[in-house]
Amino acid sequence: MIKCITFDLDDTLWAVDPVVYQANITLMQWLKENAPLFTDRFAPRDLNTLRAEVVQAKPEISHSVSLIRRNVLETGLRQAGYSEQQIPELVDAAFAVFMDARQEVEFFEHALEMIHQLHEQGYQLGALSNGNADIHKVGLGQHFDFQFNADGVGTEKPHPLMFEKMLQHTGLRPEQVIHIGDNPVADIEGAHNGGVWSIWVNLKGEDWTGGQPADQQVQCLSQIPMAIELIKQKAEQRVTL
Repeated sequence: MIKCITFDLDDTLWAVDPVVYQANITLMQWLKENAPLFTDRFAPRDLNTLRAEVVQAKPEISHSVSLIRRNVLETGLRQAGYSEQQIPELVDAAFAVFMDARQEVEFFEHALEMIHQLHEQGYQLGALSNGNADIHKVGLGQHFDFQFNADGVGTEKPHPLMFEKMLQHTGLRPEQVIHIGDNPVADIEGAHNGGVWSIWVNLKGEDWTGGQPADQQVQCLSQIPMAIELIKQKAEQRVTL
């Protein structure tokens, strides 16, 4: 019996690029007022260059968008001429500004209605994300029961560890869980690595280019409840050995 539905967040329930774009604008406005040497030297487009520098220098943090962001700020502030005494406080404040803005998401059509429907049907709902959106700050806290992300787990999907943590948390078997996401590798391959069912959110109607396909595919979030019902029919015959 299916008891739990987990969701990827970015680009599954909302488009992430516009969110990060606006969050970067908000961040740069704050830096202009509070750390003007940074914005004298760097434009918003330079944040990607700084990010590449950070990831190359510290590959061990490549799984964590939060650690990368903090290191981007630290590196940029240092290059802009701020002292080692000034940098930690500025990083903390700037990161907090970015994170608040990063939670201002616009849900895809039918997302909230679909989540409410699944919640009302009694499923446990959880988020498994490689990003740093907060289910409580984006408005999902009343429906979602838990959240795991790469920052906290220490690895990104498709590594199975996040799915293993979820199974430990819920006390469920893999065949009792469906994971839903947009990314053929992180979400669908990740779900397979974790032994759980999968639904590919393919809002753009793209051709499948991954490996083993998802158990179900949807091109509109309103189709998810029916896709779950179809998987439930298969799940009655699936047993974890």
